[in-house]
Amino acid sequence: MIDAQRGILYPARMPDFHRLPPPTQAGELVEWFWVPEWSIEPGRTSRQHVVAYPALNLVVDPGGVELVGASTTATHRDLVGRGWAVGALLKPASVAVLVDDPSVLRDDSTPFDAPDLLAAVRQAMESGDDSRRERAALVFSEWLIEKVGLVGPAARQANEMATLLMADAAITRAEDAAVRLSMSVRTLQRLAHRHVGLPPAAMIRRRRLQEAAQRVREQPDVDLSTLAADLGYADHSHLTNDFRTVLGIAPSTYRAS
Repeated sequence: MIDAQRGILYPARMPDFHRLPPPTQAGELVEWFWVPEWSIEPGRTSRQHVVAYPALNLVVDPGGVELVGASTTATHRDLVGRGWAVGALLKPASVAVLVDDPSVLRDDSTPFDAPDLLAAVRQAMESGDDSRRERAALVFSEWLIEKVGLVGPAARQANEMATLLMADAAITRAEDAAVRLSMSVRTLQRLAHRHVGLPPAAMIRRRRLQEAAQRVREQPDVDLSTLAADLGYADHSHLTNDFRTVLGIAPSTYRAS
């Protein structure tokens, strides 16, 4: 099940926001599509804070297409006026075709030349009908399928790696994932570098921090020491340091905000 609020630090501040599963035929290429739409009063700004998933995103908005690399810190975007975006949280199988070295986009982004994708998504989103988001996800998927082509064994293995690191709470170390995937840690590291641009340990850290932020937000009375133990942190101070390093604030401060 797609959690529409996972990774979003202040969901109540979000504009109209949807996460949509990809069509079946694009299931090896996209984790999900995310579609915000907003209308901000003149003279005002809505700042959206996110702890993004450890993956790349291909994003279309009215101004163009952008390939956004995996991030290592919390990020924000300031929304003004009226607008929309359609983003694809890419599975690793898509990445090798779109960029030679995803690590160069870590905490960065670059314009992506795809005028046909831009035109198709704009037509869907600016149609004004209630199915615009689903139609945008469909044409986006069709474009990706044609762009990527057949998914080979190495790309499928990279997808399996990402699923373990991003979603399996039992995986707390790179060594755990390597054992589950029947490969060496060195091979795992090369796979992550080529298809995500982050080391496996950073992907695990991001997953745990997302979970910690969500638990703190949704369970105001949660004991932070217990939470740290549940998520595989060495202790409470380790969790707090992770929060401060990535979010810039302590868990108690985030809970109060």
